[in-house]
Amino acid sequence: MSKMNSVVPEKHSLETKFNFRCHKGIQCFTKCCSNIEILLTPYDVVRLKKRLGLFSDEFLDEYTHMKIDEKTSHPNAILNMSDDKERKCIFLNDDGCSVYSDRPANCRYYPVGQGTIKKEVSDEIVEEDFYFFVKEPHCLGFNEKKAWTIESWREDQDAALYDKVNKEWKGLMLRKNLPNEAELDEKKQFQFYMASYDLDRFKKYIFESEFLNIFDIDDDLVAKIREDEVELIKFGVRYIKYVMMLEETLTLKPDAEKFKTKK
Repeated sequence: MSKMNSVVPEKHSLETKFNFRCHKGIQCFTKCCSNIEILLTPYDVVRLKKRLGLFSDEFLDEYTHMKIDEKTSHPNAILNMSDDKERKCIFLNDDGCSVYSDRPANCRYYPVGQGTIKKEVSDEIVEEDFYFFVKEPHCLGFNEKKAWTIESWREDQDAALYDKVNKEWKGLMLRKNLPNEAELDEKKQFQFYMASYDLDRFKKYIFESEFLNIFDIDDDLVAKIREDEVELIKFGVRYIKYVMMLEETLTLKPDAEKFKTKK
């Protein structure tokens, strides 16, 4: 959710306390759902496509557009807004969010924002989450008396589940194009997009191509990714790391070459 002018530039932890409440009776109800850029995560797409009874490519074609990030060359899925003057979220109606129980992670966190940085701890590079507040001029929710910590807000909004599923994928977003090196080519961008968002296509690629003849994948894992889209998301991260040469996350079978040459 991109509202950078309203971001309070101060890092917070899960223990930080704040007051907030959003409800239909508040004067600013749903004003935060207009003129925004919501970057979707893989689990966002899974929840929304299931909610709408669509295949992943159908959902992506109808409800999102692709935006290439300048710093990473990653193709990100961005939720479409309506064409009206206020550019309201396409899922917004008079009663609020029509997909509320399956709303994206960024919407769940609001008015809290969440980010991840890499830092060195005991000679090891680790990823550390941090939090910040988004305080827009129109928002009256901070004037309410309901008390939270960021941790209790996160749990109440079910954002913790989304973070757990998306954690390794979000780690990929910390990667940046190196100076004087080529950006991701179209083939790698396609693979990133497919394994991140178009999971029905990715699943078909795994099970209907020579993929399982080329890569040595444990039978138990094969069964999991066939039935469980959360496991498919996690495997997608492994695949992205492999094709982008970030880590040797997959192993070729001894006779992989003869299947690579097949049409």
